This record gives sequence, structure tokens and C-alpha cells, in this order.
Amino acid sequence: MIDLTINEEQLIEVLESAKERNLIIPTFEQQRNPDLVPGKIKDQLKDIGLWDVHPRNLFRITWKNQPVERGGLYGGVNFIEIPPELSGVKARIFCLVGKWFPTGAHKVGATFGCLAPTLVTGQFNPKTHKAVWPSTGNFCRGGAYNSALLGCDSIAILPEGMSKERFDWLKTVAGEIIATPGCESNVKEIFDKCWELKRTRSNINIFNQFEEMGNHLWHYYLTGNAMAEVIESNMRPGDRFAGVALTSGSAGATGCGDLLKEKYPYSKIAVSEALQCPTLLYNGFGDHMIEGIGDKHIPWIHNVRNTDMVMGIDDAHCVNLVRLFNEKEGHKYLHKQGVPEEVTEQLHLLGISCIANLLSAIKFAKYYELGEKDCVVTLFTDSMDLYQSRLEDLREQFGPYQEVDAAKDYYGSLQGASTDNTLELSFYDKKRIHSLKYYTWVEQQGRQVEELNEQWYDFPGHWDKVHQQVQQIDSLIEDFNKKTGLL
Repeated sequence: MIDLTINEEQLIEVLESAKERNLIIPTFEQQRNPDLVPGKIKDQLKDIGLWDVHPRNLFRITWKNQPVERGGLYGGVNFIEIPPELSGVKARIFCLVGKWFPTGAHKVGATFGCLAPTLVTGQFNPKTHKAVWPSTGNFCRGGAYNSALLGCDSIAILPEGMSKERFDWLKTVAGEIIATPGCESNVKEIFDKCWELKRTRSNINIFNQFEEMGNHLWHYYLTGNAMAEVIESNMRPGDRFAGVALTSGSAGATGCGDLLKEKYPYSKIAVSEALQCPTLLYNGFGDHMIEGIGDKHIPWIHNVRNTDMVMGIDDAHCVNLVRLFNEKEGHKYLHKQGVPEEVTEQLHLLGISCIANLLSAIKFAKYYELGEKDCVVTLFTDSMDLYQSRLEDLREQFGPYQEVDAAKDYYGSLQGASTDNTLELSFYDKKRIHSLKYYTWVEQQGRQVEELNEQWYDFPGHWDKVHQQVQQIDSLIEDFNKKTGLL
């Protein structure tokens, strides 16, 4: 459960800070349905850039921003449908696009889900507290951005092996940046740094995406409903919704599957990871190149008992497709295979982990032998804007991209995606994965085993209680805005 205990004394200071910053906080419901955003806010957004550090951009934390970089308002959910010429499967694959969030990644929403409840309850005081954002990439970017909107200091923690673009942008927003050893799969080192900060510094609030239920809840309500809208508005007569396929980073995004299962009880949730670090599949470990997903542990907020399948995605295939999707010769080859130009023009909207999500959806469709009446949904969490340095590295390492390279990558990494390294979970497979939480969260991070057991044995009651907190949080936000008087 998200702690919604009100700290009356600190809340007075938070309200004062909000008035000074001209801060109005959107409700989850306004982010889900921007038609509810007051006209006064919409008028102000017309003069504000998508990435501007401006408090009104809290109202752009939605899947429904107009896809423009300045002055845009709202429209439908941003998504792409992947044609069979690209996917190699008959199933319809719908992909939500994260580029059109502030910071260019949907993680800014997850950080809002963690931070907003602590603000409106007075648990976090921007005047006196520092917000710590441990991450494998985009979460600390979103957290530092939201912190800047609130006028509070932030500390971004991420592995030193992450892309240059992440560090360069963080230098302009975050109060402090801490680079921990390793790459995407070195999450333990991030946790160790958090413990060090707890011991050596005062007045810090650590928003750990891997255990913050606000991360799960934001995706449950915002991403889940956005996916449902895309499905319901695009399914043809006789179509069926088969399920959602996603990589597991913090596991926050998998919360969308909980809502989709409520709407479509026979749908499935498939969760993937880098084959080079197969923790879900084989209790394994290792390093990998799929930036944006963290491994070697099971996130506290992963509702494992609601997960139906796990699969491994070879990071080499993701790297190969980075070039196929972003080089001129790659686009030419795709056109020869019948991929429409309007699709290739949008392939820059896939960052590296987005490519892993696409491959996850393809493997899911192949495993269950889905046909043209079946619909699958996934996420494009960010875009290649955040990985141009990686593309340049590949050009330096392997030279110019030619047609023969495109053919190899198209058939080997895309059309050749297979059902190997997949596991449809039995009850005890799920319990095996859930039990791995013990070693990280109880032994290392101080959680109680009773909490761990509640997640499993009070199913679905435990998760239902979390999901029902949306209305309570929105009520607190509305009360907070009334007290500031800014609306």
C-alpha cells in the first residue's frame, strides 16, 4: 500500500512552497482524460515547450499529448500499429509511443506516481528534503525533471555505463549525479549507494522505482487505460485482445496488465528480460546491452502471480535492429519487403528497450500462434533521441551499413524471432519467481517477510487495495490545489 498518512506540520510548508512556485498538481484522472484539464491550464501550455522546466508541464504527463515539441495540447493516445511486413506475424501489434512525454520518455509518469502522494500528504517537503532517484536510466531523468518543476534538489543515481545523452541532459537538471559501477544489470550497486546516502546524509527521500507502489499504480491506471482505449477504438468486429508483452525493468509498466486483465479476463501478461541476464527464466545473472531495463533481482512491485509468461530477448538482436531501423540502407531494404514508408519514418521512435518490447510482442504472438484477429499491445518507452551516441559507436565499430547487413538483420533478428527461451508459467513457476524477492527485499533491503507473503497469499486482494488508492490520491490532490488557491 502507498502510505497516505498526512504530516500536517510539513504540509503547511509544502503548500507555501507550492504557492511560491505557482504549482498546481494534476490528478491521475486528468492525466488519463486531459479533457478534464482546466481551460486556464491549457491556455498557458500553448506557450510552453514540451521539455521546458515549467510547473505546468506536470499536465503534460499523459499518453495523449499532441506529438509536437512546443505549444501542443492534447489528442488521442500516441501509438503505432506494426504491420505484418515488419513484424513477421499476422497478429495486430499496437505500440504506445513514449517520446511525447516531457523528457522524451514515459518514466516521467512513473516518477509522478511516486512523488505526488508524498507531496500532497506533506511527507516530502521541497524546501528541506532532497529527492533521490535510483535508476538504470530514464526513471532518474524523469525524477530529476519533476524535482526541478517543484524547485527541490535532486540526486540522480544511475550506472556509469548508460548512454552519454542521459548524463549530458541530467547535468542541466539534476542537483547531483552519482554514477555507480556497471551497466543496466548492476542494480545492487544502485541499492548500495542508496544505503550509503541514508547513513551519511539527512533530509533525503529515496524514491526507489523498484519498490515504490506509485510506479505500479501510475502504470496500472494511466498506461492500462491508454492501452484499453487503443484496443477498444481499433479492434475490428471479431477481433480478440490476446495480451500485453513488456520487458521488466522496474516492473512498473507491467501494472498496466493488471487493469487489462480486469477488462479482458482471458488476456495474458508476458514479461521479458535480456537473455544475457535471465533472472526470471533461469534464476540467472549477467550483463547485457538493452539499456533501460535492470536485472539480477525481482522488483518488489512486480505482481508475479498475475504474470503468465516470461521470455528472454537476445540483446544482439536489439542492437542489430537499431541499425536496421535507423540507417538509410535499412529503410530502403524494409521498403523492398513491403514495409510502408509511413512506418519506417516512425522507427526512430523506438529506443533500445522499445525494440526489446517489440520483439517480446512478436515472440508472444508466435508462441500462442496468434492470427490476424488477435491483438497484442506493448510500449515504446522512449526513442532513439536518447541513443544517438550508441548508433555512432556501432558505425565506428562495424562500418557503413549496407544492404547485405539489412537483409541479415531483417531475417535474422526480426523475421527470425523464435519461441526459444520462453516459459509459460505454472503456479509453482510463478511462486519460484516471487520467492526470489526474498533475497533482495527481505535480506538486503529490510522488507518484512509478512509483506512478501501478503503479496502472494492475499491475491488479488493485496493488489486490489493498491489499485483502489487512485481515488484517494486524487481526492488529496484536489484538496491540495484548493488550499493553494491557484486554480
